[in-house]
Amino acid sequence: MITFDQVTVQYDDTARPALREVDLTVEEGELCLVIGHTGVGKSTLLGAVNGLVPHFTGGTLHGRVTVDGRDTAHHPPRELADVVGVVGQDPLDGFVTDTVEEELAYAMEQLAVVPAVMRKRVEETLDLLGLADLRHRALHELSGGQQQRVAIGSVLTAHPRVLVLDEPTSALDPTAADEVLAAVTRLVHDLGVTVLMAEHRLERVVQYADRVIHLPGDGRAVHGAPADILRTSSIAPPVVELARAAGWQPLPLSIRDARRAAAPLRTRLSGVRPTPVRPDPAAGRSTLLTARGVTVSYQGVPAVREAALELRSGEITALMGRNGSGKSSLLWALQGSGPRRAGTVRVTGDGTARDPHTLSAARARRLVGLVPQTPADLLYLESVKQELGQADSESGDGGTPPGAREILDRLAPGIDDATHPRDLSEGQKLALVLAIQLAATPQVLLLDEPTRGLDYGAKAELTRIVAGLAAEGRSVVISTHDVEFVARTADRVVVMAEGDIVADGPTAEVIVASPVFAPQTAKVLAPLPFLTVDQVTAVLGPPEDGELT
Repeated sequence: MITFDQVTVQYDDTARPALREVDLTVEEGELCLVIGHTGVGKSTLLGAVNGLVPHFTGGTLHGRVTVDGRDTAHHPPRELADVVGVVGQDPLDGFVTDTVEEELAYAMEQLAVVPAVMRKRVEETLDLLGLADLRHRALHELSGGQQQRVAIGSVLTAHPRVLVLDEPTSALDPTAADEVLAAVTRLVHDLGVTVLMAEHRLERVVQYADRVIHLPGDGRAVHGAPADILRTSSIAPPVVELARAAGWQPLPLSIRDARRAAAPLRTRLSGVRPTPVRPDPAAGRSTLLTARGVTVSYQGVPAVREAALELRSGEITALMGRNGSGKSSLLWALQGSGPRRAGTVRVTGDGTARDPHTLSAARARRLVGLVPQTPADLLYLESVKQELGQADSESGDGGTPPGAREILDRLAPGIDDATHPRDLSEGQKLALVLAIQLAATPQVLLLDEPTRGLDYGAKAELTRIVAGLAAEGRSVVISTHDVEFVARTADRVVVMAEGDIVADGPTAEVIVASPVFAPQTAKVLAPLPFLTVDQVTAVLGPPEDGELT
């Protein structure tokens, strides 16, 4: 179905090719998972399948890419639209209509599908992805996860033979991600659709893959059975990391297989108290923000219902809940920029409690900083230097230490002043926006889905950055669906549902109590109180060849 024949892609402004001599064949009805660190060429590989590379991205493509017998060098994306469906990382970039139902029908209109068939496919897709209740909603009113499902649905209605998915579950809660992946595997198994998927959250998808394509970073593509590739790859989901540490053979890829292999390990760890992921922040911590009765609604529909919350210095709080539960609305209400129908927010600064909603935007930023789901939304100048200079100017301190440049160098060293912000990687964009917000020295920092588009290494770096901010006495709130990141990073978890706060407590208590939010290590070793692979390896020590645990 898809063939890469000695494919090399070289961009004009890079010294090394993004892809080098790639030989690859993907058969009909195969689900291939593309893995690799950020910036190794995954998007280039996917873009070559529907002709975006090189027709729109520029650069030079050597070799041959064929899809269903069509050479992409001679068939631009519009001539491949009936065969290849593509969903990019940011769903908003692909929307062309106003409502959910219209977006689902748009691709079929371009392909001249008859109205009766269009209506039937729209209804099927609404049910398949759980979008029926949103059919008449405006796209800009949807949460990030809901937009992601609409983007996938808009491609599925055209019934493509090849589906290319770039980070399809990045904005979805665990339950919604499982539903989408179940729908995708149903297309593979029942209809023979070929799927090429790039995803950083391997813990969600690796068990569904027929084959893994690993891009190690030198332009090559190494492919094979998932267990064979992940045994030695530089990135792997926690269940595989746990299996490596324990020396399990064959390598399990699912929780079910790992639990079967873990009985001796659970016996060995029984009675052992794991090292805490984070030190206890409760002692001597002052309250920085107090929210009481916060209510947010849009056109009469409640998004947040009388939320009460206290944020303390030195504490990292994870805000979790399904898509559309009100997490982003609560963050914007706490920051002061978002609408608030009722309730109070008081932030302590300079010994005075003030409501950021009543202050100017510049003064509110000095109390509470917020990084939105898409950090690039806050980047509008032509260079990194201009963005940093503007941040220092708006901070009101004339750029006195620590200035935005100093903060950025601490977060992500090596970013050139002349670089255009849009040319940065997702992790670098996040670091730049963090530096811009921290230049105003807020005591409370709110991060909305900061792990989208980040690989495991970048997430580990983000954990280090957030821990450093907490060590400085700031309170950090992270809205996320990434349970593995929460297990490694957060002191406390707050769970929302339908606008209400339904759980609030220490990380270990809240996430282990829920089968939805529990990390892979906790699921494998339950009922033992281990959350992360690092906690296990601290007990086991480094793995030895042939060691049985």
